[in-house]
Amino acid sequence: MIGKFKIKHYINYIVISIVAVVFSVISLSGGQLDNSTLFLLEKMTISIILAVSLSLVVGFLGELSLGHAGFMCIGAYISGKVASLLQESLGNGILTFIISLAAGAGVAALCGIIIGIPALRLRGDYLAIVTLAFGEIVRSIFQNTSAESFGGAIGLSTPRFDKKYLFIIAFVLVLATLAVLQNLIRSKHGRAITSIRDNEIAAHATGINVTKYKLLAFTVSAMFAGVAGVLYSFSNYTVQSSKFGYGYSIEILVMVVLGGMGNINGSIVAAALITFLNTRLATILTGDLAVLQNLLYALILIFIVIYNNSPKLKGFRDKYNLAALFKKIFKPKTDPSVVTDDAAKWDVVPTKIKMDEILSVDITNTDRNQSDEGGKK
Repeated sequence: MIGKFKIKHYINYIVISIVAVVFSVISLSGGQLDNSTLFLLEKMTISIILAVSLSLVVGFLGELSLGHAGFMCIGAYISGKVASLLQESLGNGILTFIISLAAGAGVAALCGIIIGIPALRLRGDYLAIVTLAFGEIVRSIFQNTSAESFGGAIGLSTPRFDKKYLFIIAFVLVLATLAVLQNLIRSKHGRAITSIRDNEIAAHATGINVTKYKLLAFTVSAMFAGVAGVLYSFSNYTVQSSKFGYGYSIEILVMVVLGGMGNINGSIVAAALITFLNTRLATILTGDLAVLQNLLYALILIFIVIYNNSPKLKGFRDKYNLAALFKKIFKPKTDPSVVTDDAAKWDVVPTKIKMDEILSVDITNTDRNQSDEGGKK
């Protein structure tokens, strides 16, 4: 049976598709999109994939992971190395990108399984410490490799994909990420994952394989972090391990928290907003003013957190938000002076027995006497 179509389940697909189509038409039709705008779009798509994938573990599974940048680092280095090896024979085209994407995402997912099996036996702060240590170990391993293998401290030189088309591919990958994660969350497997978040003991008592679903969520999240790493590799000429420190994992976690725990649409908005703020502050605050970048960034984040969580601002948030504005604009207005008929009529309400059949039933004195005699017997 096909369920009822709900547009709220697809609003993120629609908005992202519209943005992708608009910028794609401008870019492919010879419009003027400068390099800074194209790079900003690439960074936004990478941040959205990272935030949405981490939301699966933090928001829906309820586990605190601080090693997301480590899986991204794995995807970036592996895909960059594969692309550099294939560039001489296949060139820097879409086939090289697909093969590198499969390699980077696959290795990141495999590492998610290897790390997830022992790590997911832990909970809370202990899991956060282990995943944080994993991210730092991955970064240190790539930083201390030889120049011939992964570039060492200098970094790995990678082929830069055409800026005119990479952001289009990135938007397609964002839509694919949303399709996989949202369908997973709305399936029976997703309900099992959220039940573990709500009460792990009760979920285990009802027959849910807690270890299996924890590992599933952790692996899928790691795989899409690897996808983000692949995009990062193809959007830069060099992949350096210093870019994937614990601070970057914290920044991804901030995107998830600001967007709302277990809120996919909120994670998308928060990821785009934080990426835009970082990029604009780095562009505006140059020279001696560069020291103010982190200060202003922190103040803006504090303001957003207070606005989203302050009980005193709840009435203001409920009255002035996008949902209320949308209803106010598009909700049909009715004239109170016009009296309309009630739609709940007997002739249109489906019933098993027709109303005229019930009203036509008559009870005679003979029927009453027979029922009384039957009662006496």
